Amino acid sequence: MKRKSHKKKNQKNGKSSIEKYRTCLYVALAGSLAALVFTCYFSLWRKVPSNIKIKAGVDQTLDFQVPASGEIYKEAVEVSGFTKSNIPRDSIHIDLGKPVTIKANAIEKYVLDLKLFGIIPLKTVDVQVIQNRTLTPAGIPIGIYVKTQGVLVIGVGDFTGEEGQKVSPAQYVLKSGDYITQVNDEEVTGKSDFMEKIKHSEGQELIMKVRRGEEDLTLSVRPEVSQSGDYKIGVWIRDNAQGVGTMTYLNESADFGALGHGINDVDTSTLMELEKGTLYHTEIIGITRGSNGAPGELTGYIEYDEDNIIGEITENTAEGIFGTCNGQIYEAVSNEALPIGLKQEIKRGPAQIICSIDGTPSRYDIEIMEIHLDNDNVNRGIVLRITDTELLSLTGGIVQGMSGSPIIQDGKIIGAVTHVLVQDSTKGYGIFIENMLSH
Repeated sequence: MKRKSHKKKNQKNGKSSIEKYRTCLYVALAGSLAALVFTCYFSLWRKVPSNIKIKAGVDQTLDFQVPASGEIYKEAVEVSGFTKSNIPRDSIHIDLGKPVTIKANAIEKYVLDLKLFGIIPLKTVDVQVIQNRTLTPAGIPIGIYVKTQGVLVIGVGDFTGEEGQKVSPAQYVLKSGDYITQVNDEEVTGKSDFMEKIKHSEGQELIMKVRRGEEDLTLSVRPEVSQSGDYKIGVWIRDNAQGVGTMTYLNESADFGALGHGINDVDTSTLMELEKGTLYHTEIIGITRGSNGAPGELTGYIEYDEDNIIGEITENTAEGIFGTCNGQIYEAVSNEALPIGLKQEIKRGPAQIICSIDGTPSRYDIEIMEIHLDNDNVNRGIVLRITDTELLSLTGGIVQGMSGSPIIQDGKIIGAVTHVLVQDSTKGYGIFIENMLSH
Protein backbone atom coordinates (compact mmCIF):
# COMPACT_ATOMS: atom_id res chain seq x y z
CA MET A 1 0.00 0.00 0.00
CA LYS A 2 2.83 2.35 0.78
CA ARG A 3 4.44 1.65 -2.58
CA LYS A 4 1.19 2.45 -4.43
CA SER A 5 0.80 5.66 -2.41
CA HIS A 6 4.34 6.70 -3.30
CA LYS A 7 3.68 5.83 -6.95
CA LYS A 8 0.51 7.95 -7.10
CA LYS A 9 2.31 10.80 -5.38
CA ASN A 10 5.13 10.64 -7.90
CA GLN A 11 2.62 10.61 -10.76
CA LYS A 12 0.90 13.70 -9.36
CA ASN A 13 4.26 15.48 -8.94
CA GLY A 14 5.15 14.53 -12.51
CA LYS A 15 1.88 15.90 -13.87
CA SER A 16 2.32 19.08 -11.83
CA SER A 17 5.83 19.60 -13.24
CA ILE A 18 4.61 19.06 -16.80
CA GLU A 19 1.79 21.57 -16.28
CA LYS A 20 4.22 24.13 -14.87
CA TYR A 21 6.60 23.53 -17.77
CA ARG A 22 3.75 23.87 -20.24
CA THR A 23 2.58 27.09 -18.57
CA CYS A 24 6.11 28.49 -18.77
CA LEU A 25 6.24 27.63 -22.47
CA TYR A 26 2.91 29.38 -23.09
CA VAL A 27 4.08 32.45 -21.18
CA ALA A 28 7.39 32.49 -23.07
CA LEU A 29 5.57 32.04 -26.38
CA ALA A 30 3.12 34.82 -25.55
CA GLY A 31 6.01 37.09 -24.52
CA SER A 32 7.91 36.31 -27.73
CA LEU A 33 4.83 37.01 -29.85
CA ALA A 34 4.22 40.27 -27.99
CA ALA A 35 7.85 41.29 -28.49
CA LEU A 36 7.64 40.38 -32.19
CA VAL A 37 4.43 42.36 -32.65
CA PHE A 38 5.89 45.35 -30.82
CA THR A 39 9.09 45.19 -32.87
CA CYS A 40 7.15 45.03 -36.14
CA TYR A 41 4.85 47.85 -35.04
CA PHE A 42 7.78 50.05 -33.97
CA SER A 43 9.62 49.29 -37.21
CA LEU A 44 6.60 50.38 -39.26
CA TRP A 45 6.13 53.41 -36.99
CA ARG A 46 9.71 54.54 -37.73
CA LYS A 47 9.39 54.07 -41.49
CA VAL A 48 6.97 57.00 -41.69
CA PRO A 49 8.40 60.29 -40.39
CA SER A 50 6.36 62.29 -37.89
CA ASN A 51 6.96 65.37 -40.01
CA ILE A 52 6.79 65.43 -43.80
CA LYS A 53 7.56 68.49 -45.89
CA ILE A 54 6.44 68.86 -49.49
CA LYS A 55 7.22 71.61 -52.00
CA ALA A 56 4.44 73.95 -53.08
CA GLY A 57 3.27 73.45 -56.64
CA VAL A 58 5.39 70.34 -57.22
CA ASP A 59 4.26 66.72 -57.55
CA GLN A 60 5.77 64.83 -54.60
CA THR A 61 5.81 61.05 -54.46
CA LEU A 62 5.65 59.41 -51.04
CA ASP A 63 6.87 55.82 -51.17
CA PHE A 64 7.22 54.49 -47.63
CA GLN A 65 5.87 50.98 -48.39
CA VAL A 66 3.93 50.76 -45.14
CA PRO A 67 0.55 48.96 -44.93
CA ALA A 68 -1.11 52.03 -43.48
CA SER A 69 -3.74 54.42 -44.71
CA GLY A 70 -5.55 57.46 -43.40
CA GLU A 71 -7.03 60.85 -44.02
CA ILE A 72 -5.15 64.03 -44.78
CA TYR A 73 -7.06 67.11 -43.72
CA LYS A 74 -7.25 70.31 -45.78
CA GLU A 75 -9.02 71.27 -48.97
CA ALA A 76 -6.06 72.44 -51.07
CA VAL A 77 -4.44 69.03 -51.49
CA GLU A 78 -4.64 67.07 -54.75
CA VAL A 79 -3.76 63.38 -54.72
CA SER A 80 -3.38 61.23 -57.80
CA GLY A 81 -4.29 57.57 -57.81
CA PHE A 82 -6.70 57.49 -54.86
CA THR A 83 -10.27 56.35 -54.66
CA LYS A 84 -12.80 58.52 -52.89
CA SER A 85 -14.74 56.78 -50.18
CA ASN A 86 -17.04 57.64 -47.31
CA ILE A 87 -14.76 60.27 -45.80
CA PRO A 88 -15.38 63.91 -44.78
CA ARG A 89 -15.50 66.44 -47.61
CA ASP A 90 -12.43 68.30 -46.33
CA SER A 91 -10.20 65.22 -46.24
CA ILE A 92 -8.60 62.84 -48.73
CA HIS A 93 -7.85 59.17 -48.22
CA ILE A 94 -4.21 58.14 -48.67
CA ASP A 95 -2.85 54.60 -48.85
CA LEU A 96 0.88 54.41 -48.05
CA GLY A 97 1.03 50.76 -49.03
CA LYS A 98 1.83 51.98 -52.54
CA PRO A 99 3.50 55.11 -53.98
CA VAL A 100 1.26 58.16 -53.61
CA THR A 101 1.73 61.44 -55.48
CA ILE A 102 0.76 64.59 -53.62
CA LYS A 103 0.55 68.14 -54.88
CA ALA A 104 -0.29 71.18 -52.77
CA ASN A 105 -0.34 74.74 -54.02
CA ALA A 106 -0.75 76.76 -50.81
CA ILE A 107 1.91 77.21 -48.11
CA GLU A 108 -0.03 75.46 -45.38
CA LYS A 109 0.04 72.74 -42.73
CA TYR A 110 -1.93 69.51 -42.86
CA VAL A 111 -2.54 66.52 -40.63
CA LEU A 112 -2.40 62.88 -41.71
CA ASP A 113 -3.95 60.31 -39.36
CA LEU A 114 -2.52 56.89 -40.18
CA LYS A 115 -3.85 53.45 -39.24
CA LEU A 116 -2.22 50.09 -39.91
CA PHE A 117 -4.37 48.07 -42.31
CA GLY A 118 -6.87 50.90 -41.93
CA ILE A 119 -7.72 49.69 -38.39
CA ILE A 120 -4.88 49.99 -35.85
CA PRO A 121 -3.80 53.57 -34.99
CA LEU A 122 -0.19 54.09 -36.07
CA LYS A 123 0.70 57.78 -35.81
CA THR A 124 -0.35 61.32 -36.60
CA VAL A 125 1.88 62.94 -39.20
CA ASP A 126 2.33 66.69 -39.62
CA VAL A 127 2.50 67.55 -43.32
CA GLN A 128 3.92 70.98 -44.09
CA VAL A 129 3.94 72.61 -47.50
CA ILE A 130 7.05 74.75 -47.93
CA GLN A 131 8.23 77.12 -50.61
CA ASN A 132 9.96 75.40 -53.52
CA ARG A 133 13.31 77.13 -53.43
CA THR A 134 16.82 76.95 -54.78
CA LEU A 135 20.04 77.43 -52.84
CA THR A 136 23.63 77.97 -53.90
CA PRO A 137 25.87 75.36 -52.29
CA ALA A 138 28.96 77.08 -50.90
CA GLY A 139 31.49 74.67 -49.39
CA ILE A 140 33.94 77.46 -48.51
CA PRO A 141 35.84 77.65 -45.20
CA ILE A 142 34.72 80.38 -42.79
CA GLY A 143 36.22 81.91 -39.69
CA ILE A 144 33.66 82.23 -36.90
CA TYR A 145 33.58 84.61 -33.95
CA VAL A 146 30.61 84.73 -31.59
CA LYS A 147 30.00 86.89 -28.53
CA THR A 148 27.65 85.55 -25.87
CA GLN A 149 24.77 87.31 -24.15
CA GLY A 150 26.33 88.18 -20.80
CA VAL A 151 28.88 85.64 -19.57
CA LEU A 152 28.67 81.85 -19.52
CA VAL A 153 29.58 80.02 -16.31
CA ILE A 154 31.79 77.07 -17.29
CA GLY A 155 32.67 75.97 -13.76
CA VAL A 156 32.26 76.70 -10.05
CA GLY A 157 35.11 76.16 -7.61
CA ASP A 158 36.91 77.52 -4.57
CA PHE A 159 39.86 79.79 -3.86
CA THR A 160 42.08 80.64 -0.91
CA GLY A 161 40.55 83.30 1.30
CA GLU A 162 42.19 86.17 3.15
CA GLU A 163 43.05 84.01 6.14
CA GLY A 164 44.20 80.97 4.16
CA GLN A 165 40.89 79.13 4.27
CA LYS A 166 39.13 77.61 1.27
CA VAL A 167 36.05 79.61 0.25
CA SER A 168 33.48 79.17 -2.53
CA PRO A 169 30.83 81.95 -2.51
CA ALA A 170 29.11 80.74 -5.70
CA GLN A 171 28.89 77.09 -4.61
CA TYR A 172 25.25 75.87 -4.58
CA VAL A 173 24.18 79.18 -6.17
CA LEU A 174 25.52 79.21 -9.72
CA LYS A 175 25.88 76.19 -12.00
CA SER A 176 27.91 75.27 -15.04
CA GLY A 177 25.91 76.41 -18.10
CA ASP A 178 24.34 79.46 -16.42
CA TYR A 179 24.30 82.77 -18.31
CA ILE A 180 24.80 85.83 -16.09
CA THR A 181 23.17 88.74 -17.91
CA GLN A 182 22.84 91.43 -15.20
CA VAL A 183 24.49 92.39 -11.92
CA ASN A 184 22.59 94.82 -9.67
CA ASP A 185 20.31 95.75 -12.60
CA GLU A 186 23.28 96.60 -14.85
CA GLU A 187 23.86 94.70 -18.08
CA VAL A 188 26.92 92.45 -18.19
CA THR A 189 28.71 93.33 -21.43
CA GLY A 190 31.49 90.78 -21.21
CA LYS A 191 34.07 88.94 -19.15
CA SER A 192 36.16 91.95 -18.17
CA ASP A 193 33.05 93.96 -17.29
CA PHE A 194 31.80 91.16 -15.02
CA MET A 195 35.16 90.84 -13.27
CA GLU A 196 35.25 94.60 -12.68
CA LYS A 197 31.80 94.50 -11.09
CA ILE A 198 32.95 91.82 -8.65
CA LYS A 199 36.27 93.55 -7.99
CA HIS A 200 34.54 96.79 -6.99
CA SER A 201 31.76 95.16 -4.96
CA GLU A 202 33.61 95.72 -1.63
CA GLY A 203 32.06 92.49 -0.40
CA GLN A 204 28.49 93.70 -0.82
CA GLU A 205 25.90 91.16 -1.94
CA LEU A 206 25.44 91.08 -5.71
CA ILE A 207 22.01 90.45 -7.21
CA MET A 208 22.40 88.60 -10.49
CA LYS A 209 19.96 87.91 -13.30
CA VAL A 210 20.73 84.40 -14.53
CA ARG A 211 19.31 82.39 -17.42
CA ARG A 212 19.41 78.66 -16.70
CA GLY A 213 18.03 76.68 -19.60
CA GLU A 214 14.50 78.01 -20.14
CA GLU A 215 14.36 79.65 -16.70
CA ASP A 216 15.16 83.26 -15.75
CA LEU A 217 16.41 83.39 -12.17
CA THR A 218 17.39 86.09 -9.70
CA LEU A 219 20.26 84.89 -7.50
CA SER A 220 22.48 86.57 -4.91
CA VAL A 221 26.20 86.01 -4.27
CA ARG A 222 28.44 87.77 -1.76
CA PRO A 223 32.06 88.06 -3.00
CA GLU A 224 34.88 87.31 -0.58
CA VAL A 225 38.44 88.58 -0.42
CA SER A 226 41.11 86.27 -1.80
CA GLN A 227 44.67 85.95 -0.51
CA SER A 228 45.77 88.40 -3.19
CA GLY A 229 43.35 91.02 -1.83
CA ASP A 230 40.86 90.89 -4.70
CA TYR A 231 37.16 90.14 -4.36
CA LYS A 232 36.09 86.91 -6.06
CA ILE A 233 33.10 84.56 -6.21
CA GLY A 234 34.85 81.40 -7.44
CA VAL A 235 33.60 80.88 -11.00
CA TRP A 236 35.21 80.34 -14.39
CA ILE A 237 33.48 82.25 -17.16
CA ARG A 238 33.59 82.68 -20.94
CA ASP A 239 32.11 85.35 -23.21
CA ASN A 240 33.14 84.33 -26.73
CA ALA A 241 34.13 81.49 -29.04
CA GLN A 242 36.13 81.24 -32.26
CA GLY A 243 36.67 78.51 -34.79
CA VAL A 244 36.69 77.30 -38.37
CA GLY A 245 33.76 75.70 -40.21
CA THR A 246 32.22 75.42 -43.66
CA MET A 247 29.44 77.48 -45.19
CA THR A 248 26.61 75.29 -46.46
CA TYR A 249 24.52 77.56 -48.68
CA LEU A 250 23.58 81.03 -49.82
CA ASN A 251 20.16 82.13 -51.01
CA GLU A 252 19.24 84.85 -53.49
CA SER A 253 19.34 87.47 -50.72
CA ALA A 254 22.88 86.49 -49.60
CA ASP A 255 21.51 84.89 -46.44
CA PHE A 256 23.65 81.93 -45.40
CA GLY A 257 23.45 78.72 -43.39
CA ALA A 258 26.54 76.96 -42.06
CA LEU A 259 27.88 74.13 -39.87
CA GLY A 260 24.67 72.08 -39.66
CA HIS A 261 24.94 72.17 -35.87
CA GLY A 262 25.11 74.87 -33.25
CA ILE A 263 28.18 76.38 -31.60
CA ASN A 264 28.37 74.79 -28.16
CA ASP A 265 30.68 75.68 -25.34
CA VAL A 266 33.58 73.24 -25.33
CA ASP A 267 33.43 72.70 -21.54
CA THR A 268 29.71 72.70 -20.77
CA SER A 269 28.28 71.55 -24.16
CA THR A 270 25.78 74.41 -23.72
CA LEU A 271 24.47 76.01 -26.91
CA MET A 272 26.01 79.46 -26.76
CA GLU A 273 23.45 82.25 -26.59
CA LEU A 274 24.38 84.80 -29.21
CA GLU A 275 24.68 88.51 -28.67
CA LYS A 276 26.56 89.11 -31.89
CA GLY A 277 28.64 87.10 -34.30
CA THR A 278 30.89 87.69 -37.27
CA LEU A 279 32.03 85.65 -40.27
CA TYR A 280 35.59 86.13 -41.48
CA HIS A 281 37.42 85.11 -44.61
CA THR A 282 39.80 82.28 -43.77
CA GLU A 283 42.40 80.21 -45.55
CA ILE A 284 43.18 76.56 -44.80
CA ILE A 285 46.90 76.37 -44.01
CA GLY A 286 47.17 72.87 -42.56
CA ILE A 287 45.48 69.48 -42.36
CA THR A 288 45.71 66.99 -39.52
CA ARG A 289 44.64 63.67 -41.02
CA GLY A 290 41.96 61.77 -39.18
CA SER A 291 42.31 58.13 -38.17
CA ASN A 292 40.22 55.63 -36.26
CA GLY A 293 39.87 56.95 -32.71
CA ALA A 294 41.53 60.28 -33.51
CA PRO A 295 39.50 62.86 -35.50
CA GLY A 296 41.55 65.12 -37.74
CA GLU A 297 41.30 68.88 -38.20
CA LEU A 298 41.51 71.65 -40.76
CA THR A 299 43.68 74.51 -39.52
CA GLY A 300 42.58 77.92 -40.76
CA TYR A 301 44.34 81.25 -40.73
CA ILE A 302 41.97 84.04 -39.69
CA GLU A 303 42.75 87.74 -39.43
CA TYR A 304 40.12 89.29 -37.20
CA ASP A 305 40.20 92.47 -39.22
CA GLU A 306 37.33 94.53 -40.60
CA ASP A 307 38.62 94.06 -44.13
CA ASN A 308 38.20 90.28 -43.75
CA ILE A 309 34.59 90.36 -42.55
CA ILE A 310 32.30 88.53 -44.99
CA GLY A 311 29.09 88.40 -42.99
CA GLU A 312 27.13 88.75 -39.78
CA ILE A 313 25.89 85.81 -37.69
CA THR A 314 22.39 86.52 -36.39
CA GLU A 315 21.35 83.07 -35.09
CA ASN A 316 23.09 80.19 -33.35
CA THR A 317 20.72 77.22 -33.27
CA ALA A 318 20.82 73.44 -32.94
CA GLU A 319 20.50 73.26 -36.76
CA GLY A 320 23.45 75.55 -37.50
CA ILE A 321 24.47 79.20 -37.62
CA PHE A 322 22.65 81.66 -39.86
CA GLY A 323 22.98 85.24 -40.98
CA THR A 324 23.70 87.56 -43.91
CA CYS A 325 26.80 87.93 -46.06
CA ASN A 326 28.24 91.02 -47.71
CA GLY A 327 29.29 91.46 -51.34
CA GLN A 328 32.71 89.84 -50.81
CA ILE A 329 31.13 86.41 -50.55
CA TYR A 330 30.38 86.22 -54.26
CA GLU A 331 34.09 86.26 -55.01
CA ALA A 332 34.46 82.98 -53.12
CA VAL A 333 31.22 81.20 -54.06
CA SER A 334 30.80 80.48 -57.76
CA ASN A 335 28.56 77.38 -57.74
CA GLU A 336 25.20 77.38 -59.49
CA ALA A 337 21.98 77.39 -57.49
CA LEU A 338 20.36 73.98 -57.00
CA PRO A 339 16.88 72.89 -55.92
CA ILE A 340 16.52 71.46 -52.43
CA GLY A 341 15.94 67.74 -51.93
CA LEU A 342 13.62 66.72 -49.11
CA LYS A 343 14.42 63.76 -46.87
CA GLN A 344 11.90 61.42 -48.55
CA GLU A 345 13.69 62.08 -51.87
CA ILE A 346 17.10 60.94 -50.61
CA LYS A 347 18.34 57.52 -51.67
CA ARG A 348 21.04 55.24 -50.39
CA GLY A 349 24.01 55.22 -52.68
CA PRO A 350 26.33 57.71 -54.42
CA ALA A 351 26.34 61.42 -53.56
CA GLN A 352 28.91 64.20 -53.24
CA ILE A 353 30.02 66.79 -50.73
CA ILE A 354 31.53 70.19 -51.49
CA CYS A 355 34.38 71.40 -49.31
CA SER A 356 37.57 73.39 -49.62
CA ILE A 357 40.76 71.56 -48.70
CA ASP A 358 43.28 73.21 -51.02
CA GLY A 359 41.74 76.67 -51.25
CA THR A 360 39.09 75.96 -53.88
CA PRO A 361 35.66 74.38 -53.23
CA SER A 362 35.65 70.94 -54.88
CA ARG A 363 33.26 68.01 -55.11
CA TYR A 364 34.19 64.72 -53.48
CA ASP A 365 32.41 61.38 -53.75
CA ILE A 366 30.58 59.85 -50.80
CA GLU A 367 28.10 57.05 -50.21
CA ILE A 368 24.88 57.60 -48.30
CA MET A 369 24.59 54.50 -46.14
CA GLU A 370 21.47 55.14 -44.04
CA ILE A 371 18.60 57.63 -43.96
CA HIS A 372 16.88 58.07 -40.61
CA LEU A 373 13.63 59.81 -41.54
CA ASP A 374 12.43 60.14 -37.96
CA ASN A 375 15.64 60.56 -35.95
CA ASP A 376 15.18 62.54 -32.74
CA ASN A 377 18.66 64.00 -33.25
CA VAL A 378 18.15 66.65 -35.94
CA ASN A 379 21.85 66.63 -36.89
CA ARG A 380 22.13 62.89 -37.61
CA GLY A 381 19.47 62.03 -40.16
CA ILE A 382 22.03 60.97 -42.78
CA VAL A 383 24.78 58.39 -42.29
CA LEU A 384 27.53 58.78 -44.91
CA ARG A 385 30.91 57.40 -45.85
CA ILE A 386 33.71 59.12 -47.74
CA THR A 387 34.65 57.10 -50.84
CA ASP A 388 36.72 59.66 -52.74
CA THR A 389 40.33 58.44 -52.87
CA GLU A 390 41.75 61.96 -53.18
CA LEU A 391 39.90 63.25 -50.10
CA LEU A 392 40.82 60.13 -48.13
CA SER A 393 44.48 60.62 -48.97
CA LEU A 394 44.37 64.27 -47.92
CA THR A 395 42.26 64.11 -44.74
CA GLY A 396 41.68 60.45 -43.90
CA GLY A 397 37.94 61.12 -44.06
CA ILE A 398 35.80 63.67 -42.23
CA VAL A 399 37.76 66.12 -40.09
CA GLN A 400 36.89 69.05 -37.85
CA GLY A 401 36.29 72.13 -39.95
CA MET A 402 34.32 70.22 -42.60
CA SER A 403 31.06 70.63 -40.64
CA GLY A 404 28.61 72.36 -42.94
CA SER A 405 29.94 70.90 -46.19
CA PRO A 406 26.87 70.67 -48.46
CA ILE A 407 25.70 67.22 -49.57
CA ILE A 408 24.55 66.93 -53.20
CA GLN A 409 22.56 64.07 -54.74
CA ASP A 410 20.80 63.90 -58.11
CA GLY A 411 21.40 67.60 -58.74
CA LYS A 412 19.80 68.68 -55.45
CA ILE A 413 21.23 70.00 -52.20
CA ILE A 414 19.96 67.54 -49.60
CA GLY A 415 21.92 68.31 -46.43
CA ALA A 416 25.23 69.08 -44.77
CA VAL A 417 27.98 67.15 -43.00
CA THR A 418 27.79 67.52 -39.21
CA HIS A 419 29.85 64.93 -37.33
CA VAL A 420 32.54 62.30 -37.78
CA LEU A 421 32.37 58.85 -36.24
CA VAL A 422 35.34 58.79 -33.86
CA GLN A 423 35.91 55.06 -34.30
CA ASP A 424 35.93 55.37 -38.12
CA SER A 425 37.00 58.69 -39.59
CA THR A 426 35.70 57.74 -43.05
CA LYS A 427 32.12 57.75 -41.74
CA GLY A 428 29.95 60.46 -40.29
CA TYR A 429 26.56 62.09 -40.02
CA GLY A 430 24.67 64.76 -41.90
CA ILE A 431 21.63 66.96 -41.32
CA PHE A 432 18.71 67.19 -43.76
CA ILE A 433 18.67 70.52 -45.57
CA GLU A 434 14.99 70.91 -44.65
CA ASN A 435 16.01 70.88 -40.97
CA MET A 436 18.44 73.72 -41.58
CA LEU A 437 15.77 75.70 -43.41
CA SER A 438 13.26 75.27 -40.58
CA HIS A 439 15.45 76.85 -37.90
